[in-house]
Amino acid sequence: MGYSGARGGLEAILAAEDLVRRARDHAPVPWAPDEQIVARFRLAVDRVMGEAGLFDEDTSAAALRQAEGDPLEASHLVRAYRSTLPRLAVADPVDPDELLILRRIVPAFREPDGPQLLGRTTDYTGRLLERPAEPPEPVEHEPGTPKPRTDEQKRPRRFLDLLRELDLVVEHRTGDDPEPFDLTRKPARPPAPRSAALAAMARAETGALVALWYRSILGPDGNIHEVTLGEVRHGRLPLRVRHPHTGNPVAVGEFRVTEAEAIEDLDGADEDRTCFDVGYGLCFGHNERKAIAMANLDVANRRFGRQGPLEQLLLLTTDGLDSGGFLEHLKLPHYVTFRSMVERKQAMRAAAAAGEGPAPRPTEPAGKEC
Repeated sequence: MGYSGARGGLEAILAAEDLVRRARDHAPVPWAPDEQIVARFRLAVDRVMGEAGLFDEDTSAAALRQAEGDPLEASHLVRAYRSTLPRLAVADPVDPDELLILRRIVPAFREPDGPQLLGRTTDYTGRLLERPAEPPEPVEHEPGTPKPRTDEQKRPRRFLDLLRELDLVVEHRTGDDPEPFDLTRKPARPPAPRSAALAAMARAETGALVALWYRSILGPDGNIHEVTLGEVRHGRLPLRVRHPHTGNPVAVGEFRVTEAEAIEDLDGADEDRTCFDVGYGLCFGHNERKAIAMANLDVANRRFGRQGPLEQLLLLTTDGLDSGGFLEHLKLPHYVTFRSMVERKQAMRAAAAAGEGPAPRPTEPAGKEC
């Protein structure tokens, strides 16, 4: 998309950029350090990491500060920064069962194997605005979490394993998508493998993904389905790479993720109605809204994605930078293209007045100015 017809305005652009920098560098309050943003705005930092596709809390905090709190602009900054980094190694696949959990809830079952750990959540608190006069004292561990935890509490058995034992789950471990689709190297287009859809959702803008999930369960496309949330987890996974000399896996760090499994009742004519289907979602940081929407949309896309617009919407419209970028570009100069539209309208009216073309519609006043 070119704008070669738009000339001038360079001084205004430079002045606008200078305004941003001066407002940022000479604000009446001190510059918030990265560690303060990470500690106080952890959910916003986690959202930026997820939508940018880079697990780096300090970088996401710096981007959020530079973007003046706009998560979409911050994600754009982090993606641009990530594109400058060298790819030193590819991490080994990690088993989600290794998740060292910080929070785990199982809405589908009252007494699951292992404990329910509420962890750090505001799900059960009243939405009352608090204005503490003094900063609260720091806590040494997460409120409401037993300390120390046992191995069973750290890595409890999955609720999905119980459903497998009861032979109530349709398995999708077909092995037809062994190599994960890399969105950073090529765009995903329908029809796409499951790993491409999951990767697209993991980087999707959270609000867009939730809106698409809501649309899917309301059934405007004729796909009525009910879902039950099986399990939600938030915790830490190890990051392993292969040693360049020995070839052995080496743990080089860890990263936090949110994981969700959604259970759906099968009722289609060609489906096994004696079983459930299970959708999966996993994303960076603590973002339960995205993970839950991912898990539900994973099932919906598998069942209905090729029958309607769901897969196309999922792959092409939920990326915040793609869809937001198209919206933002409307603020750029468009007077050349709009002038051509005006001239076409005027030419049509001139032709109609000369009897060489169709007359204007009755609802349009003939002498209306554009």
